Amino acid sequence: MNGVIYPLFVVLCIIAAVLQQKTSRTNLELAARSNPDFVNFQRRFFVVYFAALFSDWLQGPYVYRLYATYGFESGTIAILYIIGFAASALFGTFTGPLADRFGRKRLCLLFCLLYSICCLTKLSANFYMLAFGRILGGISTSILFSSFESWYIYEHVQHYDFPQEWIMGTFSKTTFWNGFLAIMAGIAANATAEWMNFGPVGPFLLAIPILALCAVLILKNWDENQGNEKGEFSRQCMGGLNRILQEEKILLLGFVQSIFESVMYIFVFLWTPTLDVYSTLLPLGIIFSCFMVCIMIGSSLYELIVSTGKYTSEHTLTWCLIMSGVSMFISFIFAKETEENTMLFIIPLVGFLILEVAVGMYYPGIGFLRSQEVPEAYRAAIMNWFRVPLNVITCGGLLWLQGDKSHKIRSVYFACVVLCLIGLLAKQKFSALRRQAGIIASSPSKQNILPTDD
Repeated sequence: MNGVIYPLFVVLCIIAAVLQQKTSRTNLELAARSNPDFVNFQRRFFVVYFAALFSDWLQGPYVYRLYATYGFESGTIAILYIIGFAASALFGTFTGPLADRFGRKRLCLLFCLLYSICCLTKLSANFYMLAFGRILGGISTSILFSSFESWYIYEHVQHYDFPQEWIMGTFSKTTFWNGFLAIMAGIAANATAEWMNFGPVGPFLLAIPILALCAVLILKNWDENQGNEKGEFSRQCMGGLNRILQEEKILLLGFVQSIFESVMYIFVFLWTPTLDVYSTLLPLGIIFSCFMVCIMIGSSLYELIVSTGKYTSEHTLTWCLIMSGVSMFISFIFAKETEENTMLFIIPLVGFLILEVAVGMYYPGIGFLRSQEVPEAYRAAIMNWFRVPLNVITCGGLLWLQGDKSHKIRSVYFACVVLCLIGLLAKQKFSALRRQAGIIASSPSKQNILPTDD
């Protein structure tokens, strides 16, 4: 089996490198790089955001093993995971209004502080201390995936007035390098825990100085920006929700986002037990790296596709939902309790790789559509409201898998197929409303994207 996995990883890396080289020569990328102010601004964002993402990825590989080392059983560990998702759903709705009112820069600094405390709680084997850490982690995750993007879009559009089409390029790069960071973080986490003998707590301790560096870079390089800084906090919270409920396009976009990302998070919990049926000797670390390389491939494909001018972010979002549905259907067919032919693992693995390519295409596409549809005054608040159904669906899937999981995994995969179909219908309705409103998703080749002297 290693004779299949390792060559597959090498092939995927070659494909990712070739595609990334091609994206560097697109008209969109060449135009953006010709503007030194934009390049400097983009770098200021990347250096901070990548540090934050790297600190987040460092903690992923050893969370489960750390809890197991402390003597917790799988059911208790699942409860700790659920606490994190529930905290993100509950408290995450408040982080958006706080960012819009008090400043996105301040909330990003708060992320660094809370996530550092979350890492420190991993030094304790006490359940309640670990649960407290999961709550802080849930809040931090909500900030990471809302306030950083909100800060960037405000600066890009409101402060510098760069062409909006360049946002696609930034998000595509973010997704590509996010995959690379995940691979590097996995290696660093393994080195800290195993090679340096710090154990499962090592990666969490390593994340703390990275978060401190992130905070220093924010203080040094970022200006403050805000959404709706007027009005009461409760009104700000409900203002974002009201905009979602009153504007059908925003509601549908958030619905599609919640569906796709819930399927993605459920997959994170299911891919290992699905493949373990075929063999417990599979190199899971290399398989995880294959997933990350596929995300990089997907982000490059997105940039190449939209740069042709024939397709838009709406088209790629449709393809992402179709690809994820196909992936989940393959998983539904091949997720079995026992399997005598161990080499058949390659079929569900290919399905998982398809999903990860879709993830790589999804993030820059959904980010650009949010930049067009979500109003600036409530941006962070609305983005956190989007995450509420995502966390509810994910928690529901985890609760369903409690106990004897062998006969339940296939039902969860089938539910994911249904979710993808529902998401596809919602996406088609979203596109129809945009056409009725006369909105055409920007295509770089149809826009004047070359910088001017102005």
